[in-house]
Amino acid sequence: MTAVIDDGSEAVQGLASRYGLALIDPAGAVDEGVALFISDQGVELGGDPAEFGHPLRVDFTEGKNAHRRRFGGGRGQLIAKACGLSKGATPDIVDATAGLGRDAFVLAALGCRVLMIERVAAIAALLENGVERARTHEDTAEVAARMMFRYGDSATALKSLVSDAAFAPEVVHLDPMFPHRDKSALVKKDMRLFRALAGDDPDASTLLTAALDTALYRVVVKRPRKAPTLDGPRPSHQVIGKTSRYDVYVHKKLP
Repeated sequence: MTAVIDDGSEAVQGLASRYGLALIDPAGAVDEGVALFISDQGVELGGDPAEFGHPLRVDFTEGKNAHRRRFGGGRGQLIAKACGLSKGATPDIVDATAGLGRDAFVLAALGCRVLMIERVAAIAALLENGVERARTHEDTAEVAARMMFRYGDSATALKSLVSDAAFAPEVVHLDPMFPHRDKSALVKKDMRLFRALAGDDPDASTLLTAALDTALYRVVVKRPRKAPTLDGPRPSHQVIGKTSRYDVYVHKKLP
């Protein structure tokens, strides 16, 4: 399990306590492999620069997230079509495998209320801090106000996490990690660091079952374009792009 570099601050102590993470002395950080720390830019995750590059953090105010918010294509994006936004609805969406929050941010920018759930402690810490910082930035405060967060395992506790947040799960979105066999998939060093923590999701079918049992209107599963569907019922339809697709499981029509 990822540890937190102890700088003696209350913020670090609180971070470790919240996510049940061990504290390590800065001198031992190299031996740890990867570790969380708090910098002037927020909560970050770092490892060997030769293998992982720059430290990883969640930032919704600049970079790819900011570019996609402004130029991503609005409700014409695949994820928007799959979640039903293209037909005029603006559903409340549970992102049950939130990761770094990129898809959740897109959906929130399009007007949806989004509950993000993440089960990997270090990734959850990055995500929660990213949302907190976005709420204080003038460019993202309105979007981030529609983003809620819970730390927990959607495969085993999705209904209780949604209930705890008092959130209406009109649509549940899943993006389970898929085993990559193509070495080119690991070229980007920041994603090497992410995958080192998240691994694959061997319980993806269990996630689907939990989502189908929780969603009021539909479940949306993001997959590589040529990947098989998850074990379980067949999708009602698919929204297919160049490199990825969305398998859509419809219970009933969105209001």
